[in-house]
Amino acid sequence: MAKGNILVVDDDQIILNSLSEFLRLEGYEVETAEKFEEAVAWLDQKPFDVMVTDVSMPDVDGFELLKVCKNRHSDVAVIMVTGYGTIESAVDAIKMGAYDYLTKPIIDDEIKLVIDRAMRQQALVGENRSLRQQLNMRYSLESVVGNDYKMLRVFDLIEAVADSKATVLITGESGTGKSLIARTIHQRSSRSDKPFIEVACGALPETLLESELFGHAKGSFTGAIGDKAGKFEAANKGTIFLDEISTASPALQVKLLRVLQTFEFERVGSTETMKADTRVILATNRDLMQDVKDGKFRQDLYYRINVVAIELPPLRERISDIPLLADSFLKLYCERSGRMLLDFSEDAMRLMQTYAWPGNVRELENVVERATVLARGRTVDVDDLPPTLLRQAEEKAATGDDGRILPLKDALEKPEKEIIERALRANNWNRQLTADLLEINRTTLYKKMKKYGLDFSEPMARG
Repeated sequence: MAKGNILVVDDDQIILNSLSEFLRLEGYEVETAEKFEEAVAWLDQKPFDVMVTDVSMPDVDGFELLKVCKNRHSDVAVIMVTGYGTIESAVDAIKMGAYDYLTKPIIDDEIKLVIDRAMRQQALVGENRSLRQQLNMRYSLESVVGNDYKMLRVFDLIEAVADSKATVLITGESGTGKSLIARTIHQRSSRSDKPFIEVACGALPETLLESELFGHAKGSFTGAIGDKAGKFEAANKGTIFLDEISTASPALQVKLLRVLQTFEFERVGSTETMKADTRVILATNRDLMQDVKDGKFRQDLYYRINVVAIELPPLRERISDIPLLADSFLKLYCERSGRMLLDFSEDAMRLMQTYAWPGNVRELENVVERATVLARGRTVDVDDLPPTLLRQAEEKAATGDDGRILPLKDALEKPEKEIIERALRANNWNRQLTADLLEINRTTLYKKMKKYGLDFSEPMARG
């Protein structure tokens, strides 16, 4: 396999042949061109890692070819070669984007060293591009699973606010995915190629949090042996995500209010005012308005951060999304572990949809990861789920009047009936919409309605 693809451009046939032959012997795949138009045609036809081009050519010089390369094929590293180089022309070439600038006669060891370095750089560029693509896929809006109408509203808000500079406050119980939503907003913004800095405010002692956010000057406290930049500086031009903002101390709340109003701050122990062009996203699992009433959170800061509010629903309120999320996690952990699990049994899925999920999506992900490891067959069954799920189902619906434990199938009928009835009422008894919401076909829904004696004489809006 070739070490890489190289395009050599020179109007001197002797140099062209000798250099291309040398590079082929070094293990590269090489194409050659004597003229500007021929070189452009090769660039449009085939991907190259490196282009080695003469500066002086009879029709169009190498600088014009460099411009074409940077405008249309920016991934190609360009090495300029000339017989009468000057410092000025070398500086111009580098400023225009050339990787390096060499003078003739071409020395084998020198060109080999430069091309090897260029290839290593191209490998890093390719790796960074691949990692960025993976990051974009992981935090794209499409990666946030959910068809529930509450989640669709969240998606609309993300689309609307992503490319603005407006401060966003994400609320919701622990485990609902606040960090994922914050990263998704960043990835969909024009700042996506800039830093995303996440700070878990509740994980840091109050004495360190201010220094962590704003940095500190040398000697500002014991152990401050040098100046240190804070997270706001690190997130300049990008996004800073402040999780668990409700834990901020009163003194820190004052500083945050100023930053959000003026984007100015001072490092701890310094009088120098600094500026940061930083998008701010915050999150909390608490009722901040109640904290304001209780005197635990500043009212002016609350209204300053509550510009755009995104409330993430708990998983128990988006039951129809549980199969989507569970299947998504199953696919993920099967790929990671090399397992060949197909899906969940009907009983297992029904049990997951009756569970309250106090840990929300994070708990569901952990349950699926556990099942991926423990499942003995190719289908995840009830026995592969944590006992907590079955125990709650038993506590809620598994006892008859005489207190005996019912079979699982019978025990789960009551919650299934409640789910179907709730979905029917939410869709004004429209059976087609309800079937779509529950992800079952209309005939199955009709049979279950008949089985559970659900009222067929509701308003004519049923459909």
